[in-house]
Amino acid sequence: MDSYGKRFGDYLNSVKKMARNSVNAYVRDLSEFEDYARRRGVVDLKDTTESDTAAWLMELKSGNRSSATIGRKLASVRAFYKYLNHQGVISTNPSVDIKTPKVVRKEVEYLSIGEIEKLLAQPDDSPKGVRDRAILEVLYATGMRVTELIEMDNDDINMRMGFVTMHGSHGKARIIPLGRPARVALEEYIYEGRAKLLRGKRVKEKALFLNYYGERITRQALWKIMRSYAEQAGLNKKLTPQMLRNSFAVHMIQNGADLKTLQELLGHEDIAATQIYLTVSKNKIKAVYDRAHPRA
Repeated sequence: MDSYGKRFGDYLNSVKKMARNSVNAYVRDLSEFEDYARRRGVVDLKDTTESDTAAWLMELKSGNRSSATIGRKLASVRAFYKYLNHQGVISTNPSVDIKTPKVVRKEVEYLSIGEIEKLLAQPDDSPKGVRDRAILEVLYATGMRVTELIEMDNDDINMRMGFVTMHGSHGKARIIPLGRPARVALEEYIYEGRAKLLRGKRVKEKALFLNYYGERITRQALWKIMRSYAEQAGLNKKLTPQMLRNSFAVHMIQNGADLKTLQELLGHEDIAATQIYLTVSKNKIKAVYDRAHPRA
């Protein structure tokens, strides 16, 4: 599958303009499908049938894979055969008529405004605390992804205008405003905390958020930081960066933000991904109605 995988990945990257992580996921799914097809005696993926794909999905289901995972893997295989069809290698797509499993969406996990306030009050005034306060404030103020925060450089912040530039895949970028608390926390970190974390070394380090070694902070470290402060604040939740992103989105919706603006701020290519936050607001309205109306 090496030749198929590479060519398929190049196609997704250059023609479909997919993000690197998405391309890697599609190629991994295809490799997994090929391993299964070979166990069924298929030598070349162009010779698979609809029953091969259906049997693979049944195996995934029996292995307790989630509907979302199975659906994504089916999408990867469909895209591959669509690519082969586009290249003239096959005339029909053997996966096109297979039904995508229905996905049961998980409930959106987020913090209340009160919980956010408790969380943001936890970091102390040490260099680490100053950094952590800036991280938490920026995550909540912008709703950015954890990868975006980790990859932020000094040049991505415009303190005078009060915004941050997020660099997406294939040159795509979006500009997100920073609220006053986030700007204050960032200023304190940039002009005081960050210099102490550098400790006179790596003065040319361009990463915005640093660890004790003066290097770019890692995803694993960020998760530990957040869970530590959540425990310290008594939140009783396993806090993740995604929960802060969800909190940003839910609170924006609850305070009147329109869906299109929220989509742009979150960097969603498909507005359907943004619409999940509407259900939270609707559920809250229903709960208030059921509790308050005498004939609910």
